[in-house]
Amino acid sequence: MRELGRRSEAADPPFRKRGHASEASERVTAPGFEADDVPLVLIRRTGRRNDVTARCQHAASLGITVGMAATQARALVPDLDVRPHDIAADMQLLDRLALHAVRHWTPVASLSGNDGLWLDLTGVSHLHGGPERFCRHVVRFCARAGFTARVAIAATPGAAHAAARYGRSAKQVIPPGRTVDMLSLLPIAGLRLDEGARAACRRFGFETIGDLLPVARGPLVRRLGQAAVDRLDQALGRLAEPIVPVRDEAAPEVRRNLLEPIGTPEQIATVAGDLVEDLCALLGTRGLGLRTAVFHAERVDGEMRSVAVGTSRATRDPAHLNRLFALKLDRIDPGFGLEAFRLVASRTEPLAAMTPASLLAEDVRIRDVAALVDRIAGRVGERNVFRLAPAPNHVPERAQHRCDPLKTPGGFPDWKRPVRMLRRPERLHDVMALLPDHPPRRFTWRGRPYAVVAGDGPERIHGEWWRREGEVRGVRDYFRVEDAEGRRFWIFRRGDGLSPETGDLSWHMHGLFG
Repeated sequence: MRELGRRSEAADPPFRKRGHASEASERVTAPGFEADDVPLVLIRRTGRRNDVTARCQHAASLGITVGMAATQARALVPDLDVRPHDIAADMQLLDRLALHAVRHWTPVASLSGNDGLWLDLTGVSHLHGGPERFCRHVVRFCARAGFTARVAIAATPGAAHAAARYGRSAKQVIPPGRTVDMLSLLPIAGLRLDEGARAACRRFGFETIGDLLPVARGPLVRRLGQAAVDRLDQALGRLAEPIVPVRDEAAPEVRRNLLEPIGTPEQIATVAGDLVEDLCALLGTRGLGLRTAVFHAERVDGEMRSVAVGTSRATRDPAHLNRLFALKLDRIDPGFGLEAFRLVASRTEPLAAMTPASLLAEDVRIRDVAALVDRIAGRVGERNVFRLAPAPNHVPERAQHRCDPLKTPGGFPDWKRPVRMLRRPERLHDVMALLPDHPPRRFTWRGRPYAVVAGDGPERIHGEWWRREGEVRGVRDYFRVEDAEGRRFWIFRRGDGLSPETGDLSWHMHGLFG
């Protein structure tokens, strides 16, 4: 038995509908436009005529398509509601959606044209229950906001763009090995080609992306242009297509663009130090302190390399931040050289001005351990630096928990507990003891026999009946014992020695004194 009970699993909210919403329930029309309302279209002037750029579902059911002339649409539907298309308002809404995605879904999000978003789910999809569940979450979120959405997850941005707009389903997850098969069935328009390249495709009889795959690159470049071939390579993953993420403008940021690329560690450290000085000065003007900073270095080949540091307490001390960055700057691969740098304060907290203790004549200067904690965490990891705080529980392994290393935990009970607690109680063998209330006279632990010369106990600890049924009658009797060489142990027996339902009378080692 490792412990009296196991951690309970989180239960679903009691009023949540079981099962997944159907496809029909997730597709809703925009608020205010039901099936019996006046059909609505948006138009934009192109040359000498007005073209339809968007239409509601009611208008689409009446035969109005995107790209149709406004006069033709009015002739087709006399009572059509025609309004100008405000592209600036659309882009502003997309910016807000991208910012929401950065704050709640993934740190990397970008605009995809004027009607979509790119979300980089690398390393974050499991936080949302997997790709399929994340697709359903996005569709439901857009439905609650009054929009219809199509979501596709693929290995490349180009493939996801094509599948979302021209795929068969509104929610698609394309495995990495099926990208070519999926793209082969989609029309040429999924490659985001310009009008000249699309006209050339129609002239040469290319209708789907699969028609382009067997054609040699040389003739294909001469017919469609290099830009069209690059789009095909980006969709297939043969050519990188970096996503420029949307950033929260509220995050303080400083930049450095160099005339000549650099690559030595000393030069990188010098640039990082200059950026830290600038960022601390910027934070001082805003009354903020740094908690998390990300240092971005752009190589001459366009690749981005980044390192991040965090502090346990808000700070604007450049020397302390430089020491933290010095632990991680060697992880940046300069390649053929670095030419642009950014330092972003991704997390900040209010930090007022502080009076130095050295300026006070009678003040006793107390060293702040936050800097030491940050340096240790930079070497061994933030999760490995912690303090133990008491928890309101009488079961020994549940009576404490990890807390922030800068907090001062208090309120530990006066119970006599060993200095060292084992992670899990270990079974003892060859135990000789009188029942029910006497400590053992000898036992074997880890293959070594021990003779007990003194003992104290028992201290009875009952199970927590509200956790699980197995602890309703569970009992532990703890003893403090000392062997012939002066070593003191904290051991327990499962059961009270009288009733079999309280335990199997097995003995376990749980801690050591001294």
